[in-house]
Amino acid sequence: MEDNFYLDPSLEKTFDIEAELKKLPDKPGVYIMHDKDDTIIYVGKAVILKNRVKSYFRSTKKTAKIQKMVSLIARFEYIVTDSELEALVLENNLIKEHSPKYNTMLKDDKTYPYIKVTVGETFPRVLFSRSMKKDRSKYFGPFTSATAVKDTIELINKLYKLRTCNKVFPRDVGKDRPCLNYHIKQCMAPCQGYISREAYAERVSKALEFLNGNYKPIIRELEEKMEEASENMEFEAAIEYRELLTSVKMVAQKQKITDSDFEDKDVIGLAKGEHDAVVQVFFIRGGKLIGREHFYMTQVSDDEPKDILSDFVKQYYAGTPFIPKELMLREEMEDANVIEQWLTSRKGSRVHIRIPKIGNKEKLVELAAKNAMLVLSKDRERIKREEGRTIGAVKEICALLDIPSVQRMEAFDISNISGFETVGSMVVYEKGKPKRSDYRKFKIKTVSGQDDYACMKEVLTRRFIHGMEEKKQLDEKEIAHELGSFTKFPDLLLMDGGRGQVNIALEVLQELKISIPVCGMVKDDNHRTRGLYYNNIELPIDTHSEGFKLITRIQDEAHRFAIEYHRSLRSKTQVKSILDDIPGIGPARRKALMRHFDNINDIRNATVEELMQIPEIPEKNAEEIVLFFRKG
Repeated sequence: MEDNFYLDPSLEKTFDIEAELKKLPDKPGVYIMHDKDDTIIYVGKAVILKNRVKSYFRSTKKTAKIQKMVSLIARFEYIVTDSELEALVLENNLIKEHSPKYNTMLKDDKTYPYIKVTVGETFPRVLFSRSMKKDRSKYFGPFTSATAVKDTIELINKLYKLRTCNKVFPRDVGKDRPCLNYHIKQCMAPCQGYISREAYAERVSKALEFLNGNYKPIIRELEEKMEEASENMEFEAAIEYRELLTSVKMVAQKQKITDSDFEDKDVIGLAKGEHDAVVQVFFIRGGKLIGREHFYMTQVSDDEPKDILSDFVKQYYAGTPFIPKELMLREEMEDANVIEQWLTSRKGSRVHIRIPKIGNKEKLVELAAKNAMLVLSKDRERIKREEGRTIGAVKEICALLDIPSVQRMEAFDISNISGFETVGSMVVYEKGKPKRSDYRKFKIKTVSGQDDYACMKEVLTRRFIHGMEEKKQLDEKEIAHELGSFTKFPDLLLMDGGRGQVNIALEVLQELKISIPVCGMVKDDNHRTRGLYYNNIELPIDTHSEGFKLITRIQDEAHRFAIEYHRSLRSKTQVKSILDDIPGIGPARRKALMRHFDNINDIRNATVEELMQIPEIPEKNAEEIVLFFRKG
């Protein structure tokens, strides 16, 4: 019997969906759904492409979300893979790259801190790290609190007096005088040969024991030293040992035992709301609960919990450098076996996905789910307020201007001091939120003196011509999905001013034959926003509304971004003029200093050793720089 396919009459005629469905192979792979604008709206994987893709177009009962998505499909494409595992990896990569509208998405931009012990070095160090690399170092974590990690590293360096410098051994032994850490008895100065490699390695071994959770030896040692110092009436030393002992005990108390097998596990719980879901993860390392974190999943309205968990696991563990030996979940995932294989291949050793039914492990999974529900309940009102501040505010602005909808807004500002180093800023808001990756700065090239209108005309002209050229290049390459920040044109242009600035923008758009609504953000005599200038009319706006607050935020952000850029240029000019007076510092070394240090004060306060970290600055020049600022 022939399949009955659902075809939306609005679909493009150039792509015959029914014909293309018959060509689908019975192989594993990934399918990609496009809308009429060629935007990718959904990415999925399939064990058999033919069966999976056809199922979307059959006249069977579907969720509202899938119905809506199918009604927007203008064409689809697919990529055949050798296995379902390969399809899973490719699906993850494509979802991450394109963020399709109808895929369940993990809202997460977090990076987790690790403690890194550089055991591959001659004299190892204990460092803070945001990534876990395949080097010869030992990593501990991930942890959820960067502050706690930094405090722990500081404590370890105090306890075991390990080095914190970037010197390379044995190359740098004896080259410089010992640093301040040696003089305050915080380092044993391996740079001077004051401690043997074997003695230093013993200290590192104790630090590793500490990081593995064995606190008893150091607690006993500190107690003995504190008592000895007290008996010898060395009260300052006794107080120091007491403070270290207190710090160690605080770290030890935070590590609560949760499991007797001392394995690395992630316990995952889920709570589902109407439109969002929260996933709570308990991080268990070496049998100890070291922290927890929650994550938001969007576009989940019609999804089953098991599907949300599957999407979370695939997206989260594709991005985190550490994969534990075991994941504990509340319910089965359909593709659990494939995900297990994928996690195992990523980790390099066997990973298990378990669904505990009884005992402490089941209670732990239940606890994670309860915590997820608490977060969801607590944040429901916050999410509602956030939507009011962003999407709701945009809707208010649209209603005021009588514009159907706005996704992307761009605002521009000019900054100068008496015409010196004039700059322009472009800030971007999408769905009422700043999109900082698309912000752009302009250094004015064609205008001399203080002429804000001429400067604004230059900035807008450069912005849109650049965008048109980018788009033309993309069209020629037929890569429409690779949109840069200039290629995406705004749905609304916001000018920092009234009639004059708006007319400049309209003039530029008219010359370039571009149609975009332009709105002025008008200020009163006290420099406060009072209304919007649109279509030759000043529209009053309720100063208590979310729309007004959003306009004010955008205006302030455009101004801040321009001022910040202007300040950095002035700072660099100042740095350049001062560095010119230092003997032996020519253009190349001056540029190297300006690249390495943020400002003149950092250069002024730098030591000879810090300056010598720059390859272009030898010891002689470093000494000249220090001497120059010391004299000044």
